[in-house]
Amino acid sequence: MPRFSANLGFLWPDLPLPARIEAAARAGFKAIELHWPYDTPADEVRARCEQLGLTLLGVNTVVGDGGRGEFGLGALPGREADFQAAVDQAIAWSVAAGGQSIHAMAGIVPPGSRPLATDTFVRNLGLAADKAAEHGLTLLLEPINPRDKPGYFYSRVAEADTIIDYVGKDNVRLMFDAYHVGVTEGDVLTRLARHLPRIGHVQIAAVPSRAEPDEGELRYEILFEQLDALGYAGWVGCEYKPRGDTDAGLAWFGKMGLSP
Repeated sequence: MPRFSANLGFLWPDLPLPARIEAAARAGFKAIELHWPYDTPADEVRARCEQLGLTLLGVNTVVGDGGRGEFGLGALPGREADFQAAVDQAIAWSVAAGGQSIHAMAGIVPPGSRPLATDTFVRNLGLAADKAAEHGLTLLLEPINPRDKPGYFYSRVAEADTIIDYVGKDNVRLMFDAYHVGVTEGDVLTRLARHLPRIGHVQIAAVPSRAEPDEGELRYEILFEQLDALGYAGWVGCEYKPRGDTDAGLAWFGKMGLSP
């Protein structure tokens, strides 16, 4: 069965990041992934992970001006310098903390501006990928469903796959979030198999609630079997919003005969 990582953007949300890292280790996780950890010193995160035997996977680039509803900068014409600064920040923090990948967030794109936004994102990613490659880092592209983030640059896996083609860099990969795929498109197992060669990371949450993956429309026991059958060797990120207490919610592992 897959190896699972704890997404500390959502799990143990009431704790400061160092305590969340410790909680993940106590729960039995062997890896963690983060959203925007930049207010915590990278060397402190590295030290905690090394002490607890945890692998640090990825972080996100910053969202930009949340008041303007940007939710990322990569596809926003006129914000190229700001996006590259966000990439530089993520690279520097990841290198210091011992991370492996960066989710390059695209942002909210106004209707009618998609062609220019596509050109902007491709150019931005080309530059960012070269910088990331110097440090052995991977850039991840994640389509986000339009119900949660209306107007986000892309919501379908095929759109991200096309962007990866345009960029043409080996270290630009797909973040296959089964929750977003399920909400936007469905047919998750078929899309998983189709896009497996491009997938750099998988994330999970119940569809449609985004809670623990033991409820809803998507049978994760079957998805995990599919990952094994396909030979997926990466991590599976638990990026769900707990229904209540995070530790109590981890009972879903036992229900499926799994462990973190």
